[in-house]
Amino acid sequence: MSLTIAINSFSYKQDIPNDSSGNGGGFVFDCRGIENPGRQDAYKRYSGLDRPVIDFLENMTTMPEFIDYVINLLSLSIDNYLERGFENLQVNFGCTGGQHRSVYSAEQTAKLLREKYPDIKVKIRHTNYKNWRV
Repeated sequence: MSLTIAINSFSYKQDIPNDSSGNGGGFVFDCRGIENPGRQDAYKRYSGLDRPVIDFLENMTTMPEFIDYVINLLSLSIDNYLERGFENLQVNFGCTGGQHRSVYSAEQTAKLLREKYPDIKVKIRHTNYKNWRV
């Protein structure tokens, strides 16, 4: 038995993703407190997967600090879940359009969790992908 972490990015204009594991939820992090690159013409057509947005979020906002807090908080639960043999944990990141901040947060969190916990399975889903202005 191993732990699977399902990480979602979403738009608050839509609903928070349902937990298909049957556990009834998990973490929901609101990224709207971080400056939105989508409000600037230079970044509108990009997503949180693209280097211009990544550079903006990492160098021009408090996103690195936000991600540090997220990883520290998640690690408390993950360590506990591993000890107790839990199989599923859901982590959701929301922002206005589900294209920039939440996508970056989901990707960065997945990367860091895979590095810290190489034996867990991490899945990512960007729920608002079809509505991105790319």
